[in-house]
Amino acid sequence: MSEKTEAAETTDTPNTIGTPLSSNATRVLLLGAGEIGRELAISFQRLGLEIHAVDKRNGAPGHQVAQYSYVADVTDAAAVLELAKRIEPHYVIPEVEIVAVEALREIEEANSAVVVPGARACELTMEREAIRRTASEQLGLPTTAYDFASSPEELKTILDEMGYPSIVKPAVTSNGRGHMVVRYGDEVTEAWQTASAEAHFDGRVIVERFVDFDYEVTLLAVRSIDPKTGELATWFAEPIGHDHRDGGLIDSWQPLQLSQVAMENARSIAARISNELGGRGVYGVELFVAGDDVYFSSVSPRPTDTGMVTMATQRYSQFDLHARAILGLPIDVTLTSPGAARMLCSEVDADTLSYGGLQDAFAHPETSVLLFGKAGSYPGRRMGVVLSTADNTDAAHLVAREASREITIAADDDSVTAGTEGSSAGKAGAGKAGAEDAGAAGSGVGGGADTDAGGGTGTAQETSAAAATTPESRAAADGAAAVESGSKTGPETAALTETASDSSPNSDSSR
Repeated sequence: MSEKTEAAETTDTPNTIGTPLSSNATRVLLLGAGEIGRELAISFQRLGLEIHAVDKRNGAPGHQVAQYSYVADVTDAAAVLELAKRIEPHYVIPEVEIVAVEALREIEEANSAVVVPGARACELTMEREAIRRTASEQLGLPTTAYDFASSPEELKTILDEMGYPSIVKPAVTSNGRGHMVVRYGDEVTEAWQTASAEAHFDGRVIVERFVDFDYEVTLLAVRSIDPKTGELATWFAEPIGHDHRDGGLIDSWQPLQLSQVAMENARSIAARISNELGGRGVYGVELFVAGDDVYFSSVSPRPTDTGMVTMATQRYSQFDLHARAILGLPIDVTLTSPGAARMLCSEVDADTLSYGGLQDAFAHPETSVLLFGKAGSYPGRRMGVVLSTADNTDAAHLVAREASREITIAADDDSVTAGTEGSSAGKAGAGKAGAEDAGAAGSGVGGGADTDAGGGTGTAQETSAAAATTPESRAAADGAAAVESGSKTGPETAALTETASDSSPNSDSSR
């Protein structure tokens, strides 16, 4: 289904695509190279584009597939501008929520590249306050009651006025953690400490009134050019349901069955917020659904972790759709099968890992396993995903869960981080880390972030020499941040951030 929006800007739509690794290559500067960036890079490469991936972690998942990789801090405006000047990309695409918006704005003003979906959209979606006020106060979209606090005292005042239970979350975060349901007044201090510790910048938190919802839903809205009219239009994928535990994604499934009224409300909200943000691409709109009532929660102007299930369920995955939409190509959101995704989460703190049980996991019907290739892990870090399809989502969910229990994530003895407890192996994802359905329906403890961009909390700040690795130098460098003479070198800097998402089960749509 598509909905007409506004006249398309054709100046940022390429008439031709060049040849990678040549002077006429169509270049993409990808800011963030986690598992989302990895899959997006692959989708662009299938269309013939040349990928330059930037991440603070050398050897990040996206680095492993991009033609060029750089170690740099995408929150550092000078570093981003330096790379943009040297690479001269046609497109600059943030894969993470927290980026140097001032650099994106300068690139836009210079008209030196197309920023996707745009500096303003990145700025609005980077923090909950800006996007929530835009949605509620400017667009009039239905939301849960909310307010923002900058101190424990202010938080206590807001909670006393709003009432208990309520949910406290970081106002700006990239990892989905730091959420707490506050049921009593004596929990305020703990809630402040939990949320503000995970908040970027000033530690500000958002307070949301508890809503007894049925589902938390991701609705992927795709904005591209309608080939029939030449105008921008919005397409909607089938709703995606999802479960979280401790702020981290466990399961997602598609389609989630909604009433006709709820579906119409969800699409209306998704269209209005994505139109307000502008640009082209995939917009992961997070919604609470209670009966026919739908409430806006948040939006990510990029593919989401909950949307990984589309790699099994749709003719074109969310990554393919993002790439096609950015290039102004026709969009096809056809669902080919009900399916489910189950995250594989590590239980060990280690630098070097090995994965077992893959033969048994692949033996489950209509099931595949994707390993992200992250260098190192810590308890709860997403290391891969199991994708299953079946006649209905309940059956697919069961198969994905069982397949995930076959997989072990083991740490080499000499790579286990000092001070960690336990063995060097643990069941992944559904095995232990999320084996029991967290099912926090009604809590709203999710919160609409979105990626583990290279993994980790995204709060650590590092410093290292930024470097580009060519296919030739990559083998010689063997993972080193610096590269041999003849390959490109970048500015000194570092520290990238990540993202996450949020929660609920049910559904039984058939093929």
